[in-house]
Amino acid sequence: MTAKWKEDIVLRFIDEAVIEITAGNGGAGCISFLRQRFQPKGGPDGGDGGRGGHVILRADGGVSTLADHSYLRYFRAGRGGHGQGSNKTGAYGEDKFISVPVGTVASDLQTGIILADLTESGQEVILAHGGRGGKGNRHFASSTHRAPRLAQPGEEGEKRIVLLTLKLIADIGLIGLPNAGKSTLISALTSARPKIADYPFTTLKPNLGAITLPSGRSVTIADIPGLVAGSHQGQGLGFKFLRHVERTGLFIYVIDISPENPIDALNLLLEELTAYNTALRQRASLVVANKMDLSASQNNLAAFQQQVKTMGLNFIAISAQEKEGLPELLDMLEQQLAYNAD
Repeated sequence: MTAKWKEDIVLRFIDEAVIEITAGNGGAGCISFLRQRFQPKGGPDGGDGGRGGHVILRADGGVSTLADHSYLRYFRAGRGGHGQGSNKTGAYGEDKFISVPVGTVASDLQTGIILADLTESGQEVILAHGGRGGKGNRHFASSTHRAPRLAQPGEEGEKRIVLLTLKLIADIGLIGLPNAGKSTLISALTSARPKIADYPFTTLKPNLGAITLPSGRSVTIADIPGLVAGSHQGQGLGFKFLRHVERTGLFIYVIDISPENPIDALNLLLEELTAYNTALRQRASLVVANKMDLSASQNNLAAFQQQVKTMGLNFIAISAQEKEGLPELLDMLEQQLAYNAD
């Protein structure tokens, strides 16, 4: 694996991959006749073929990306063993397990049907079933056909082309326009160290961290790539942002209030969420007015706070850069998460 290849994977952020899977074929049934001394009329004793192996998707809490499946795309389970004489059934084919991050959705690429939605570590779903083993000739004996020379071949295993899509699962999601200060905030609250710069789209992939609340409870927080106008139609980072907010329990709208009319940024975020999925607009949320260390933010604060309260949203002003207001923010998060749990 070259260094350049690794760099490409990081820049693209692999939250989507296409894989081709083939379950194992079933083993063939056996044509056999019992031949033992003192049993001249032993009859057919051909055993059945073994079932082919399944292809199984498994959620693994230790896996955080679909990057492996962007280059390792083909998965095949084992073939079932052939039946044998003395009514011996062939061995089952070896199952093939595919490990993916928690939060992965698997769908059939051709039909769009969802095959699996893995939301818990250790959860498993069969994506492709192995073929049934063929019946041995003992099944075809009758009173008029006592020596059948007939057995079934094994059935073919299922084949699919599967789209894997990762949707992050987090307690809290940071939502904001590019350069609103989300990465600075998550680095101030957690041990996560995202890339931080003063230009748009610094965050090209979600960053996850853990926050310890005043009660000692640990919760996960995700800094998700910033929205732009038209994100619900794929503009900017488009669906790469929006798919990751669907499973977030609490939204923090991070707003840089130093520009003129910062309420426009909040309205844009709400409009994009509503256009993508109307249910997201009703998700529990908190508006964080960021960059209070700037004089322009001080001038805009009163008007912005009044507008937010008029919208019925919870509000707090902070400076993530200077780590001002963070203890109060943690208290509000604790209260909001406890309220949501009730």
